Amino acid sequence: MSIWQQNYDPLNNVWLSASVAVIPIIVFFLSLMVFKLKGYTAAFIAVLLATLIAIFVYHMPTSKALYSLLYGALFGLFPIGWIIIAAIFLYKLSIKSGYFEILKASIISITPDQRFQVILIAYCFGAFLEGAIGFGAPVAITAALLVGIGIKPIQAAGLCLIANLPPATYGAVGIPVTALADLVNVDSIKISTMSAIMLAPFSFFIPFLLVFIMNGLKGVKDAAPVCFVAGASFVVAKILTASILGPQLPDITAGVFSVACVGTFLKLWKPKAILNVESSANQNSGSVAIKSQPPREADFESADSKALIDSNKVKLPYSTKDILLSGAPFGILIVIIAIWTLPAFSALFKGDGALSGSVITLSFSELAGIIQTQPIVNIDTPVKSTFSISLINAVGTAIFLTAFITIIVLKVSAKDALSAFTETINEMKIAIFTICLVLAFAYISNYSGISATLALALSKTQHAFIFFSPIVGWLGVVLTGSVTSANLLFGSLQKLTANQLGVNEVLLLASNAVGGGTGKMISLQSIAVAASVVGLVGRESEVLRFTIKYSVILAIGIGIANLITFYFIPWIIPT
Repeated sequence: MSIWQQNYDPLNNVWLSASVAVIPIIVFFLSLMVFKLKGYTAAFIAVLLATLIAIFVYHMPTSKALYSLLYGALFGLFPIGWIIIAAIFLYKLSIKSGYFEILKASIISITPDQRFQVILIAYCFGAFLEGAIGFGAPVAITAALLVGIGIKPIQAAGLCLIANLPPATYGAVGIPVTALADLVNVDSIKISTMSAIMLAPFSFFIPFLLVFIMNGLKGVKDAAPVCFVAGASFVVAKILTASILGPQLPDITAGVFSVACVGTFLKLWKPKAILNVESSANQNSGSVAIKSQPPREADFESADSKALIDSNKVKLPYSTKDILLSGAPFGILIVIIAIWTLPAFSALFKGDGALSGSVITLSFSELAGIIQTQPIVNIDTPVKSTFSISLINAVGTAIFLTAFITIIVLKVSAKDALSAFTETINEMKIAIFTICLVLAFAYISNYSGISATLALALSKTQHAFIFFSPIVGWLGVVLTGSVTSANLLFGSLQKLTANQLGVNEVLLLASNAVGGGTGKMISLQSIAVAASVVGLVGRESEVLRFTIKYSVILAIGIGIANLITFYFIPWIIPT
């Protein structure tokens, strides 16, 4: 095994090195947004450029570069690809069973207004899923649900990616925050609390933004009460949970509490105008019609749901049993994920655990010879070089188990189940290939030092780095697709720079995580996932154009919030 130390300034000028390092990213975005290439083509070009730069500029040994690409591609297959296939399979089973139409009618019975349906599904339910599952599954499931209730595919993908900002910072059971805290040896409660405080105005603002995207300023005015209830309840639950219980549960409690508050409020308040799909023909184009009069019986009717309204109450022509069964796939998923995340269950797969034999570990000795150096890490340390495949204790497996139970509970025939699985594989194969390329790009960028060069250049901006700190997190997630990875990649740099500048390290550590959430909506991985589940494989550029301006604006907003916090209200930073 040969040793190779990363060099973050190969051209002996950090800004010149950063100018070269950023080329693959710029080319990728140009390929999608200007030249409108298919996602896998743009990703392949980015991978090729990054590999050439890694070998010829960073002098990375060719064998290590190739193994980095392989490691990333494997990560794209498992766990990411495994989760996506399982999630879409579960969704298709719900459709094949016929119960999805009942679920759709049940959602409409809460509110026929698509603005509020998006808030409930993408914002509230999406936060719950992010806190329980993570790894791209929340966007996959919620986007599929939005398309199912008639939202235009491009809009469904974009709205779910934007709604994922508040929960993405904490991710599945708080792993991004706990991993960061362990890395830099800082109390996780402090980072968790600061992250919730920083996110508060943005979390509150997201429901208004979702409605604005769908229906403009007039729609925001009409829907403001619901947006206020959703945002305020979400923020309160998140701050209390994050500061008292820590980073593991804020997304779950915020999502559940927000759903409960919005659902209750909608029973007491009705909008002056309803936003819904005008016809099945318009459903396919995504066009909508505004009902300017108060809600009527007709506003709650559709050919699919057959929902009826009696006075102010919606009655469904389905039994309570059928309604419960329609939500069974997601209820079962919640129970199984709860079991999967139990420490006692996880312990079965570690060390001498009873099920440790189900974990397959692949060792890449060439990667073990890659050493990360200061100032990116506190001490020189090798990059991760073992790849673990947990056949049972994986989110994708939990979703597959849910799918098999769903087949039994909803009495899906073997023929329909096989058809659902075959359709899933056929529709997702190009998407999975794209995701493998994207993860290959992420790992060659990280293992060569390209990502670190970009962050290191920003850290040289002195006190302006307080503004750029979340941009580093944003950049990390754009490159890796994961807030956890971005925190592990740049956490030490954030702490080191904070100490050099005399800034409370908790502020910059939290801003790395929060800034990472804004990068999630345009990360190569997230775009590929969102596009795949709504039938836009090869049209990733459309999803990117939908979300990029919001991602950049929100990242800048968090940078400004950082400056305000440091200079005017430093007392809110936990000490």
